Amino acid sequence: MTKDQKVVAIQEIKDLLQDAKVVYVADLDGLNAAKSSDFRRQAFKQNIKVKVVKNTLLQKAMEQIDGIDFSEMFETFKGNSALMIAETANAPAKLIKDFRKKEEKPALKSAFVQETFYVGDNNLDALVSIKSREEMIGEIIGLLQSPIQRVVSALQNKSETTEATAEEAAPAVEETPAEAAPEAPTAESTEETPAAE
Repeated sequence: MTKDQKVVAIQEIKDLLQDAKVVYVADLDGLNAAKSSDFRRQAFKQNIKVKVVKNTLLQKAMEQIDGIDFSEMFETFKGNSALMIAETANAPAKLIKDFRKKEEKPALKSAFVQETFYVGDNNLDALVSIKSREEMIGEIIGLLQSPIQRVVSALQNKSETTEATAEEAAPAVEETPAEAAPEAPTAESTEETPAAE
């Protein structure tokens, strides 16, 4: 690879990394062409960019990114490396884990997710369980809506209960004189009975 080609390759990697919030580096070594193509196809369907890179070029590109010190990942840059960029924090981890149900590889080398570094394949399960930003927002909205829904429901029930109580109270007032009316003749009939004798 000529110097100019290296410069172009580094720039391509930098362009991928520039605004990336989710960066994985995986080892695809050992996957044949068909399996490697299958992995890339699945990644594409899940909106994950996959690029096989040279370790030295990846490191140089990462060193040129402002604002993030990727140096914790550099020790994992050995052998075959594939750069994975995604929007969803756990998407690459899920893809790797699903693919490993049938294959030994890919293996996770390192990852930068939600401003945290994960080094080593032993972090794969932790990365799979990370909730995406959208999932977290959905849960927060659900939690916020829950008390509001309870208050609205309680207010609706209270107004319905008040209306029902008012309706029940009105007939009860009307029934009271009606009950008193039959008692009155009974009292009179008792008085009349002695008079008849």
